[in-house]
Amino acid sequence: MNYDSIRSYNPDELQGVYSRLLADPMFCQMLGYVMPDMTMADIEKTMRNCKTNLEFQRAFCYRFLLDLLQKASKGLKVDFNSISTANRYTFISNHRDIVMDPALLSLVILEAGFQTTCEIAIGDNLLAWPWVEDLVRTMKSFIVRRGLSMREQLVASQTLSAYMYHVITDKKDNLWIAQREGRAKDSDDRTHPAVLKMMAMIGKKDVISHLKAMHISPLAISYEYDPCDILKAQEALLKRNNPEWQKSKSDDVNSMITGILGYKGHITYRATTCLDEFLETLRDVPNTEVFDRIAAQIDKQIHSAYDLFPINYVALDRLNGKKDYLNNGYTAEEEQQVNNYLESKMQKVNVSDADREFLMDNILTMYANPLKNHVEAKSEE
Repeated sequence: MNYDSIRSYNPDELQGVYSRLLADPMFCQMLGYVMPDMTMADIEKTMRNCKTNLEFQRAFCYRFLLDLLQKASKGLKVDFNSISTANRYTFISNHRDIVMDPALLSLVILEAGFQTTCEIAIGDNLLAWPWVEDLVRTMKSFIVRRGLSMREQLVASQTLSAYMYHVITDKKDNLWIAQREGRAKDSDDRTHPAVLKMMAMIGKKDVISHLKAMHISPLAISYEYDPCDILKAQEALLKRNNPEWQKSKSDDVNSMITGILGYKGHITYRATTCLDEFLETLRDVPNTEVFDRIAAQIDKQIHSAYDLFPINYVALDRLNGKKDYLNNGYTAEEEQQVNNYLESKMQKVNVSDADREFLMDNILTMYANPLKNHVEAKSEE
């Protein structure tokens, strides 16, 4: 298949891409913002010296991410002990932040000991300008085309399925894809079987062998605080008040900037056991059931692997009107800190005549759901 319209850029294309990027005023403005200590001449020299995608990532992305983690987090914990860094995997994860989830994963993979990073699936709805597409494809992203007709979507899904298989089997690289289209706004993370069906589209009759070749490793991403929590709650309120309401392009940009720069507290990336052995147990399961079974297993592994924080326990107790987790999930001091944090978020509401009770319940639900799902998954083990 011809993957040119969606694939990440090859090393021999990078110099031409650099020329386009450096000629774009908006890209240069963005660079000046995130790298104020470098002149454009220094940036161009550094960029031109990057002969591979990984060199570009190391020179620009990781420097920015390490600096950002110092300013906007309490640290990043990496746990890939359940898999071997000598192998290549398709990481399917829960999805909290449009930009940071995949960006940090490429950093995390190197921290874990892999010799390569990860090709990242990114929806074309996030590519607001040509320079953004150039930049993400330079950073080993491939494009998921959306908003297509049914016939176009079928062709696009087949191409995407074939490309992902090509990355794992021929390019010998890792992959990342979210467990569903878009973020789970309420943090109730569930794998959509359609993602798995797309991955298996070119597997023909032997779906199990095809998915085994993809080496799926469910990945749990945990943020102590979600910088976009109040934005997500406001979106839910606006949607409730007007079912026809749609986010604008400026809303998307604001969410992206808030998610990148906002405070996240503790962050954990935990890879869980590869599904190869589990898939073997599904050999006799009808194809009509197999994708639901796999999705349920991914959910179970992700939910079990969450890192949980006092805000998760406080949120669930507040929703239930109880103190079940006091001194067994949070202290009285931590409860006050969480309540102060939540109230500070309510001070940022910019919706006129806002239903504050709805907004608070929405935010509490976001933080309570990971704990609820974790408890349920652990009870099934």
